[in-house]
Amino acid sequence: MCIATGGKYSPDVEDVGWKYGLVKAPGALRPDGWAYRFPETNTTILYYWSASLSELEPLNTTNSVTSYALHLDRPVTFLKKYFHGFDVLVLNTGHHWNRGKFSGNHWELYANGEPVGKGRLADLNRAKNLTLYSIARWVHSELASRPQMKAFLRTMSPRHFVNGDWNTGGSCGNSVPFSNGSEVLQDHSSDLPAECAVNGTQVKLLDITAISQLRDEGHISNRTFRAPTGIHDCLHWCLPGIPDMWNELLFAQI
Repeated sequence: MCIATGGKYSPDVEDVGWKYGLVKAPGALRPDGWAYRFPETNTTILYYWSASLSELEPLNTTNSVTSYALHLDRPVTFLKKYFHGFDVLVLNTGHHWNRGKFSGNHWELYANGEPVGKGRLADLNRAKNLTLYSIARWVHSELASRPQMKAFLRTMSPRHFVNGDWNTGGSCGNSVPFSNGSEVLQDHSSDLPAECAVNGTQVKLLDITAISQLRDEGHISNRTFRAPTGIHDCLHWCLPGIPDMWNELLFAQI
């Protein structure tokens, strides 16, 4: 978004986030997303942040500090509200499906309008897979009335931690591109749940996982002014960098 706009205050770019309710709430660090319009081409680029792509429903509407039902089989409300205004849609979710994230946000898993309890869906990987499957089919059903729209499910961005995780001494110190190979030769995605989710739908797979796996040197690692001592970021990418390749793949598929 920064590269596309050329800077927040560029006279050639119009901030239209308010039209989509993307304004910073009192006490919030940032809005839930951004939307910018480019008048020269009448193009709007919108980014919306949803960690799970699932509808969140407060379980106690009278208490501001409440738990939320995370409905695995319902798309996030923002998508349902604005879907028919989009020409190209790219969805993804994955890295935030962990117990720490869910507990910290007081999210409780629901399916078919009921708590999942201790059944199969209590496993977060299975829960995520149900969400991927559900949202792909919901988008597919909506595309019948939007035949010119192009919808994509982006696969997971790979992590490259070695000898531990982000909080247990893991690192990614390689600085040589393609040191572990330079080709993707496999027939299927490295993110099989995403590939399976779109099978039989008009939602296309934007498969960035295996090709990004080759670029372990592209992560931030410890090369940032803000990096705490001993902490390596082997999940997020330097920019400009690997995500620009994802945009090229998206452009080619569009």
